[in-house]
Amino acid sequence: MGADYYNILKVNRNATDEDLKKSYRRLAMIWHPDKNANKLESEAKFKHISEAYDVLSDPQKRQIYDLYGEEGLKSGQFSFRTHNQGFHYDNQQPPNPNFRFNPRNADDIYAEIFGESSNGNAGAHRSSNGRRDFRSTTMNGGGGGGLRKAAPIENVLMCRLEELYSGVTRKMKISRNVLDSYGKPRVLEEILTIDIKRGWKKGTKVTFPEKGNEEHGIIPADLIFVVDERPHQVYTRDGNDLIVKQEITLLESLTGKTLELTTLDGRNIMVPLTEIIKPGHEVVVPNEGMPVSKDPRKKGTLRIHIDVRYPRRLTEAQKYDLRRVLGASS
Repeated sequence: MGADYYNILKVNRNATDEDLKKSYRRLAMIWHPDKNANKLESEAKFKHISEAYDVLSDPQKRQIYDLYGEEGLKSGQFSFRTHNQGFHYDNQQPPNPNFRFNPRNADDIYAEIFGESSNGNAGAHRSSNGRRDFRSTTMNGGGGGGLRKAAPIENVLMCRLEELYSGVTRKMKISRNVLDSYGKPRVLEEILTIDIKRGWKKGTKVTFPEKGNEEHGIIPADLIFVVDERPHQVYTRDGNDLIVKQEITLLESLTGKTLELTTLDGRNIMVPLTEIIKPGHEVVVPNEGMPVSKDPRKKGTLRIHIDVRYPRRLTEAQKYDLRRVLGASS
């Protein structure tokens, strides 16, 4: 089944040129690849939106699309029927039988539409460093009489510390109401893919633009997933550092011990204690903490908090030996 350009552009079949421009501006602001982390999805959406605008804003392309659909438009294989054969075009000229579909470049359309917007409703301006600076006063019901946007919907994305350490891809199934090309609601089930990056922290937000329910006269809400951390049985996170508690005996605190720890990615590391350890002592192991999200090649530190377990009682002979040994060494 071919694309429904009216549905893609979120307009009805009687949309005027101004309706098409308004809808294109709004959707292009949301889905332009420069504004989205998921470049593949946003680029595909942006191209579909641009193609829909290209077809519906061109009278000849729109006429052929309305009569023969996407396949007829792009292939040019449509039967030429005249008024004498009983087919009417609502006072329009019949399609040119020599028509060949020639799509316009998405970036050219974008530059043309936003370049002509001088009233401040929406625009893509260039900053001094040459990058696009997107602005809009209609996205959330501001000036210009734009549509009101529904409030964002936030959901908790609970993650294990191991997932935030190594990174993982999660699939989230959602159901939402959407409007078909005739404006009737239907339930749509979708699978959203979330690529959890190494080092993400509690509070990190992943936004899927306009994935809320569709309603007449309202821009759908953004769907936001907020990262939360499930408590770990061994490690506690402190920023990019990891904290672990270890207990040793009084004898080990005096004579030494090698700690053996299993990291969040399953490695075994050995940490030798060669000095006399006092209660509350902290051992710092560089580069064994959490990955730094902005540069996952770097890691925080592993901080080992050590507690000393004292014996509950000592015999008189043990006390004598301790006085003799420790007294002689003091």
